[in-house]
Amino acid sequence: MLSLETDVLIIGGGMAAAWAAIAAAREGASVALVDKGYVGTSGVTATAGPGHWFVPPVAEKRAAAVAQRQAIAFGLGEPDWMERIIAQTYDTLPTLAPFYQFCVNDAGETVYGAVRGPEYMRALRQKVECLGVRILDHSPALELLRHADGSIAGAAGHRRQAGEDYTIRAGGVVLATGGCAFYSRLLGSQTNTGDGYLMAAEAGASLSGMEFSSHYTIAPAFSTMARGMSYAYATYYGADKKPLDLPKQAGRNRALARAMLEGPVYCDLGLMPQDIRDRLPTISPNVLPPFERRGINPFTDKFPVTLLAEGTIRGMGGIKVEDADCQTAVPGLYAAGDAASRERVTGAISGGGSINSAWALSSGTWAGRAAARRARALGIGQGRVEALGQAGLRPRRPAALDAMEVIKIARNEAIHYDRNYFRTEQKLNRSLGLLDGLWQTITGGLHGEGANVVRAREAAAITATARWSFTAALHRRESRGMHARIDFPAMNPAFAQRQVLSGIERIHSSFAEIAAEQELVA
Repeated sequence: MLSLETDVLIIGGGMAAAWAAIAAAREGASVALVDKGYVGTSGVTATAGPGHWFVPPVAEKRAAAVAQRQAIAFGLGEPDWMERIIAQTYDTLPTLAPFYQFCVNDAGETVYGAVRGPEYMRALRQKVECLGVRILDHSPALELLRHADGSIAGAAGHRRQAGEDYTIRAGGVVLATGGCAFYSRLLGSQTNTGDGYLMAAEAGASLSGMEFSSHYTIAPAFSTMARGMSYAYATYYGADKKPLDLPKQAGRNRALARAMLEGPVYCDLGLMPQDIRDRLPTISPNVLPPFERRGINPFTDKFPVTLLAEGTIRGMGGIKVEDADCQTAVPGLYAAGDAASRERVTGAISGGGSINSAWALSSGTWAGRAAARRARALGIGQGRVEALGQAGLRPRRPAALDAMEVIKIARNEAIHYDRNYFRTEQKLNRSLGLLDGLWQTITGGLHGEGANVVRAREAAAITATARWSFTAALHRRESRGMHARIDFPAMNPAFAQRQVLSGIERIHSSFAEIAAEQELVA
């Protein structure tokens, strides 16, 4: 058993986690970072070419950027938060220059907004290491620890390569565990299983925006390569290989999903201009190899496609933050990146790459800094602590259950087009009935020993996330942004509020007036 003490504990290994560790270390705190994978290659950023919402400090430009986003936020965005992340991103991203070579455009200007994911994450790791942060790779956190006064005391987990458990006591904990893709095979999402949501809820935190979890991305049916830029030049075909009549942009994926329910859908990228084809190996070097290995010319040959669920990665639901420092309702516990709800800055539609990246950087910075200041003011704390993990860790009566079989059941329910894309009260109730029964099976008997406990915990987190998402979808009896109800196709002004969920065994839903929370960033 490894036992450590640190001022700040960061749980996660992606962009938000790295920026949180950097911010906490810069405050003079001792920092430990634990991740399920290897920090620098873990998570969806390391497989992508993420942009950032990078707007110069010109009042008119920033006002226009905020106004443009607010106009498509479906009533759920908050301009003050948008302004904050634009400012934080602009000030912070260039500080990575000693570790990362930003591109220069034809005019000789440094381009900060667009980065190369693999190199970006490698640079973040180097910066984290240079600041003296202790990194525990391949060491997933499994549960939070709590003091007798209700504040978070740290976390416990398992070091897979070392084959040992660990506990880390900390004065502040930042959950930056990413979103949940429900094991959909989305590239880079294998570690994104909703772990942070479950740990936060067990500690008493709330979630919001979980109904906005139905984002899908086009990909070849034989690959996890979900890089969407190329498909702006796609022509789609039905099972008969005749072109499909699809909307140009809005609603295209939904129309594709309908077609896929009827049979296979094919695609070619023949509309891509030659100059972009020539630059594609440089812009997105991982797009073409899956085709080349199969002898497919994607510009002339028709190839089968699918839609991969991105869940709350390009959705926007997550742990509800209660103040401008991204602290949750639980003292000492903070949330950042995709682990936190992003409704305030994205509204009811996806933040895509650039806004989500800016949020990850900014929320990580705020949470890491606040956790360090809390630890400096209050210390790490001593005395006995309570371990909070339940489902997948401490069943009522351990049974011989296969965690992967549990995951498959929850996965198939959560990502199925007919249930998650085309929502109705009848379908949602049916799914929730199945998921509630699965949850009882998990809490009743699912467990694991050693490394197997990680998979058991993932099964619990994926199932819990699906239950929260479908419960929220059931209670939002309208269509707004990403959330579409076939039985309530219109947007209802009465629902221009955030939906807050609490509880695990019994899930409670309430709608919170947005105006009452504007003072958080005043």
